[in-house]
Parts: sequence; C-alpha cells; structure tokens
Amino acid sequence: MIVVILNEDKFAYDIHSLVKAFYPEQDVKVFVEGEKDLASDPDLPSFFVRFETDHIRAGFWPPKEQARSVYLSMEDRVRVKNELKQLLYGLLSELTKKQLPWGTLTGIRPTKIAMQLLEEGKTEEEISAYMQETYLASEEKTALSIEIAKREREILSGIHYEKGYSLYIGIPFCPTTCLYCSFTSFPICAWKKRVGEYLDALEKEIDFVREACRDKILDSVYIGGGTPTTLEAGELERLLSKIRNTFDFGHVQEFTVEAGRADSITRDKLKVMKKYGVTRISVNPQTMNQKTLKLIGRQHTVEQVEKAFHMAREEGFDNINMDLILGLPGENEADVAYTIERVKALNPDSLTVHSLAVKRASRLSQWILENGISTLHNTDETMKIAAAGAYDLGMEPYYLYRQKNMSGNFENVGYAKPGRAGIYNILIMEEKESILALGAGTISKAVFADGRIERCDNVKDVTLYMEKIDEMIARKRQLLLKNEEKQCRIVEK
Repeated sequence: MIVVILNEDKFAYDIHSLVKAFYPEQDVKVFVEGEKDLASDPDLPSFFVRFETDHIRAGFWPPKEQARSVYLSMEDRVRVKNELKQLLYGLLSELTKKQLPWGTLTGIRPTKIAMQLLEEGKTEEEISAYMQETYLASEEKTALSIEIAKREREILSGIHYEKGYSLYIGIPFCPTTCLYCSFTSFPICAWKKRVGEYLDALEKEIDFVREACRDKILDSVYIGGGTPTTLEAGELERLLSKIRNTFDFGHVQEFTVEAGRADSITRDKLKVMKKYGVTRISVNPQTMNQKTLKLIGRQHTVEQVEKAFHMAREEGFDNINMDLILGLPGENEADVAYTIERVKALNPDSLTVHSLAVKRASRLSQWILENGISTLHNTDETMKIAAAGAYDLGMEPYYLYRQKNMSGNFENVGYAKPGRAGIYNILIMEEKESILALGAGTISKAVFADGRIERCDNVKDVTLYMEKIDEMIARKRQLLLKNEEKQCRIVEK
C-alpha cells in the first residue's frame, strides 16, 4: 500500500488518481494527518502534501530530501489543482522513471478541453501548447485530442442543443457476466419470466418522456445494456414498436441498438431491428482469440462473431460497429495483431478500441490478485496496431474518453468511416445535450442553458426499478422542471 498524507482535506480524489496512474497494481490511500495511522509498505514510497497560506509543499514521507514547493494564490482553485498535480507528477516520474502519455490528466474527457478552447477561438498551436504546459500531456495525445475535437464539432453541427434531447434505454440483462465488467447486469436465464414486467415499467417511462418533451426535438436514440439482444425477437419488437409509435423520428439522426454478444444475435432479431428503422448496431467480439474469449467468460466462438456479422450485412445493415479491448489477460502484441486482421476481413463501418479498465466491482479485480497485474499487457505498440488497422479500413478517430485504472494509462478511441460515426457516443462524452436515460441503473443528464449539468439516476436493482417506477418518473420530472425554470430565468434577463 502507498499512502499520501495531507494537512488539509483538499484534492484527495485528484491526488489518488494520479498516484494510482503511476502505481496501478498498488492500493493507494490518501488521508489527512491525525485521522488514521497508516504507513506504506517498506518497499513503497509515502508522500506528503501541505497546503500553506501562499504555497503548496510536497515530498516524500518521512522526508528524505528537500521538499518541492510552488508559490501561488490559494484562492485560485483550478490553478492550485494543476500546480499540485504537476508537483506530484515530477516526484512520481523521477521515482518510477515513467512518463504518462496523458501527463497529469486524470479526467475522462480530454477532448472537452480542446473543444472548449476551439470554441473560444484558440488556434491549434495555442491549444497544443496549453495542454502540454498545463497537463504535461504528450505531443501525440494532445494532437489526437485536437483532431477529434475538430471532427466532433463537424459531426455535431446539426444537433439541436437547447431545443433537443437524446434518449438512452437500458436493457440490464446479459447471457453471462464478463470477467472485466462492472456494469449493472443480470443473467437473462434468471429473468426470462419477468422481462414483460420490465418492459411494462420501461413503457411507463417512455410515455412520461413523450409528454415531458413534446416541445423538444429528439436527435438520437441508443438502446444499450447489458445486452439488448438478450430479449427474444417478440420482446424486442414490442420495445421497438413502442418507441417508434411514441416519438417523432422526423429529426432523429441515429437509432442504435447495441447487439453486442454474438451468442444473442439471431436473424429474427436482426429483421425486427431493420423493420423498425434501427440505423446502427454493434457486434462486439472484444477479441478474436478463442482462448481469451473463454477466459473472460464470453460463451461464444470467433466463428459465431463472424456469422453474426455476415448475417447483419445480409439483412441490410450498413453501419455496424465492433468493440475491441486491448490489455485483456494474457494477450500481447501478436494477439492484438491477429484480432485486427480478423476484424479487417469483416470490414466493419466503425471500430471502438478500449483500453482495459480494472474496475473494483468486476471479477477481474479478484483475478488480478490471484494472477498478478503483469498479465495485463497494453502498450503503445498495441495501441498503434489497433489504430493502424482502423486507418487501413478507411476510418478516422472521432471520439475519445478515458477511465480510472486504465491499462497502460491510455484511452478508448472510436474510429469510423466517413458518415458512420456514432453520434450518441460523442454526445454522452461532450455533455452538450440533455440525455434522458430509461431503465434500471441508468443516469439521466440535463444540460442547462448556462452549461451547468445535473443528473438523476434510476435504481440499479431490476425488482426495485419495477416496484418504484413512479418514483423514477418523479425524479425525471423534477430534473426537467429545474431545467425549464433555469431557461425561463435566462430568457427573462
């Protein structure tokens, strides 16, 4: 365990995230002196951070050498946080002899920084200099952020930000739970007889949104999970017909169903999705190495992935995404290259490349304790192999996000052919439009006219969600009322 001792309870989350980025395999504790009596393991460093009247001091604990300090106004919270992280980064980088590709950036949305600066009229050179100087991000990652931010602006140019909204519908059932997964999901085998009840509750939420947003424009619809295609064809038809018969699709730019697991995709389900105007689907293998699929708990074969993909093409789908995860247990550069070649032969329309993130709520955390984190191998080379494969397919990067405890401290990147980018993926990351999320375990986000964002969540447990559906609707009603009141005040001014 590594400990960081503070004299005041400030920036603990940011400090923890940065130290963890350098020591992903270690438990990290950040606490205020006097609250606990913890110490690092003998072979691991301890750090201290002191916030004084006009400066911050940071160093090793117990002191081994002169501590580092930076003098600044403690009232400027943003600058204090950035200077503090730079101080710690210097200590950690010298100690570990490592440079992080994203520098001190520990948030999940680096492109939001580039996007905001572009909207302020900054040049690409100015944005690059700012991100490298402020966050110590590499030139390569800075350039990637700017490239994607520019592409996002173009893709989202037709979105109705203030007058529009997007819809997310969660289906929290899966055939099995994957080793790395921390999302709220329930085994479909145990819930088959209650899917109808779940759809009853969803339909109540759908009807509420129709009335609450009757004066707004629906821009995109995304059905995710879980695995939406764990629904039987008749259940899927019930849901899709309800959506199409309830909402005005006159301005909808994208209608996605995340088909996901190959063992849940059938021709009948594909026909239903095509019948109701679904424009984009995912067929997500994560890897095309059979041994890894078995290890991570995906009960399907590589051949089933290929069969599902070809079946979708035969049914007329011309916008198919595939998800891959780099850094899966035991995989190396050769394994990633093999996956990319198999995917290239299928020729999907977009490719989402994830760096494995180790979530505490996943079974992977326990697996790492038993087998060691060294089995997770994600490098700059594996990232380049995946990127090169996407470029070979005529794709360009169009969205990017990061997660805590990400393998190699890299990122997730979406690549797409022209006209095939996932619009909802950008909206959920850039937080420029309100998204109403329906179903168990989902989170709605209201984007106010002044840029402020508020959230409300639905309970994760499926039974509770169905029992408390009226409460879930009341939460959304309150969120939307706040948004309307705020907009009215701005208009009056």
